[in-house]
Amino acid sequence: MSRKVVRTSKFRHVFGQAVKADQCYDDIRISQMTWDSNFCSVNPKFVAMIVDASGGGAFMVLPLSKTGRIDMSYPTVCGHTGPVLDIEWCPHNDNIIASGSEDCTVMIWEIPDGGLTKPLTEPVVTLEGHSKRVGILSWHPTAHNVLMSAACDNVVILWNVACGEAVVRIDTLHTDLIYSACWNTDGSRILTSCKDKKLRILDPRKGTVIAEKEKPHEGSRPVRAVFVSDGKILTTGFSRMSERQVALWDPNNFKEPLNLQELDTSSGVLLPFFDPDTGIVYLCGKGDSSIRYFEVTDEAPYVHYLSMYSSKESQKGMGYMPKRGLEVNKCEIARFYKLHERKCEPIVMTVPRKSDLFQEDLYPDTIGPEPSVEAADWFAGKDGQPIRISLKDGFVTTKTKEFKVHKSLLATTTASSGHRQADSTEVHSLQEQVKQLKAAVEELTERVKNLESKN
Repeated sequence: MSRKVVRTSKFRHVFGQAVKADQCYDDIRISQMTWDSNFCSVNPKFVAMIVDASGGGAFMVLPLSKTGRIDMSYPTVCGHTGPVLDIEWCPHNDNIIASGSEDCTVMIWEIPDGGLTKPLTEPVVTLEGHSKRVGILSWHPTAHNVLMSAACDNVVILWNVACGEAVVRIDTLHTDLIYSACWNTDGSRILTSCKDKKLRILDPRKGTVIAEKEKPHEGSRPVRAVFVSDGKILTTGFSRMSERQVALWDPNNFKEPLNLQELDTSSGVLLPFFDPDTGIVYLCGKGDSSIRYFEVTDEAPYVHYLSMYSSKESQKGMGYMPKRGLEVNKCEIARFYKLHERKCEPIVMTVPRKSDLFQEDLYPDTIGPEPSVEAADWFAGKDGQPIRISLKDGFVTTKTKEFKVHKSLLATTTASSGHRQADSTEVHSLQEQVKQLKAAVEELTERVKNLESKN
């Protein structure tokens, strides 16, 4: 009789744990919109959540340290005239966030360190180019100031944010609603899933299809897709009998999936979050009260079920912290920000280890905040690999890449609000320079006085 051998994996015992009640963000009216986006975006400085707003759309930005009950009068970012559908922090500047809305615009906002003290109504830039509501946003992983937006007009636009310019417009490929759109690791490919039941890999600058798969899942409900390691693709969708499925595909051979698993019969769309450092994919269903996680490896059966975090309350959205925002000394490998109806609850995923030392096997060098290529060079054809950083001493904040807006180029493409905000940014930088000069003059005066007193 052969004994079943348990697969060895350092992530077999990963467990999820919600933080204590006083470390949650309470009394926040999360948006009631029935849109399948995350509704939450997190970085090492702030957590942003789409909230209910009367007359227009708004989202709230809180410094991570501002836990507890949030006052009803706390200021929000409220410049959109329609509900906000998606928000995403810029990976290269922790103070810049993009928002897409039902008002057909994308707005770029600059959040001051320490958070908002008054409502923010003037964006740095307004990007206008879609004719229907904008529901998907994704920043380029390596190119500075490149943003992808997808809307209900079935169009994908790649923006040079600094110029407020729609550089690439992909408007003929998708014949129906786009369910998801994401980049690969170096941003040289885009992966989209669509209501026309096709999965497409696109060349972002040419706007052409490199490969496509018809019906990755038989069911008619939404499909989500992400790139995982080695260029493979992981999809979540539904069977013909409305069972939820997860599948892994090799783009070089799209005929059959490398792995297909049926999970359950819930109706919520599964949002996949992939961690390239550990090879773990987390599946969070909207309306579920659980997070399933799997390990993706390069040996059959490729997708290995690890475990499931369960709780009592269902999730209305989910934020995922970048690796550089985690506490490495506690062996934390992922942190989610789960949205309830009236609060946001962080959930920590941990690998149990006895030692307090830095665990090098859990934390390989990870993607840092520095871009490797400028927007103009990337659109001209230059690719950049992610610049990786070590987490050994905890992530040390370097000077964030300054967000510059070219006002002369904005004149023709963005709303006047962009100008006013850009002008105030310039005034602010000039004021800083004046302060520095004054300090230098004072220091010199002091030195002269000292010399005179000695003589």
